[in-house]
Amino acid sequence: MRPLDTSIERTLPFSSDKKLRKKFMIVDKDIPGNIRWGRLLEELDKLAEDIALDYVHQFEPEARVVTAAVDDIALHVPADITKDVYLRARINYVGRTSMEVGIRVDQDKKAEHSLAACYFTMVARVGEGKKAKSLPIPPLDYESDLEKERYEAAIERRKSYRKQMDALEEPPSKEEFQHLRELHQAQEAEDFKGLLAGNLIRSNMERMYPDHENVPKKIFGGYVIRRAFELSLMHAEEIAPHRPVFVRVNRINFLQPIRIGDKLDFTSRIVYTGDTSISIEIDIERTSMDKITKALSNTCVFTFVNVDENMEPQPVPKVYPTTYAEDERYLKAHRRRKEHLDTI
Repeated sequence: MRPLDTSIERTLPFSSDKKLRKKFMIVDKDIPGNIRWGRLLEELDKLAEDIALDYVHQFEPEARVVTAAVDDIALHVPADITKDVYLRARINYVGRTSMEVGIRVDQDKKAEHSLAACYFTMVARVGEGKKAKSLPIPPLDYESDLEKERYEAAIERRKSYRKQMDALEEPPSKEEFQHLRELHQAQEAEDFKGLLAGNLIRSNMERMYPDHENVPKKIFGGYVIRRAFELSLMHAEEIAPHRPVFVRVNRINFLQPIRIGDKLDFTSRIVYTGDTSISIEIDIERTSMDKITKALSNTCVFTFVNVDENMEPQPVPKVYPTTYAEDERYLKAHRRRKEHLDTI
């Protein structure tokens, strides 16, 4: 079976379905980029699950799939809520128990560049509770040059992420140390009025109810990341002088399944600002209803850009870390931004 044979295409008919369009609108006004990317993330996660499940069920009808990670969703151009959105997905890579699902988001199928490109890592599982285990799955056959190219790109993304994680853990360079030192020294001035990272932390709690269920007793991951995204966007609005718009999902990790009855604690931190960008990290901690289990279930990193009414980037205030932990988060975001700028 080839990657081509796994393809699925879905359309969100915004041009003709007013009810659907309203469901995805940020505000009931005519503004550029008026689309709820949090809700679109939910749709993308469901599509990734469906395509992976179709493949796995050919070999094990009782198997299920779970999202392990969302890697680097980059928004290339603002979306137009009055135009249809086309979601085209296929499996790019199959490892021993995992798959990478690539999804291209378009509003013009003939455009050279997509609206956004998305990559989901899905893992095949079988069994329930303590008997659950990862399920080995057969590989795909990569025949065309494009299929081989996407296969190699998927492997490279995995390697790149591991390298990035290693690089983020390295101690500060001389230049980075001096940059952090200047940020700390600025806070000692009598007239300092900058934004302290320690004051840019917000928390929100939510209970998981049966209507959020996906696989038996487990909560749909797409709903959880939609809530995380929406909370981070509202948090960005607190310091953006104009309007923050989504430009990147840097990474979302799914570390533990969330169950019905769990209480989720979303902790949002504004960790860094560039010239016009805002980097926000959200940790999601689950507490079981019986209060016995408490663990980190998800980590999310989002980037927003402050724009004016014409979608032109505008400056944002500088964020100042104070503690060692804040320095570490600031430095990681600074390195991510530098790596992105170096590739442009």
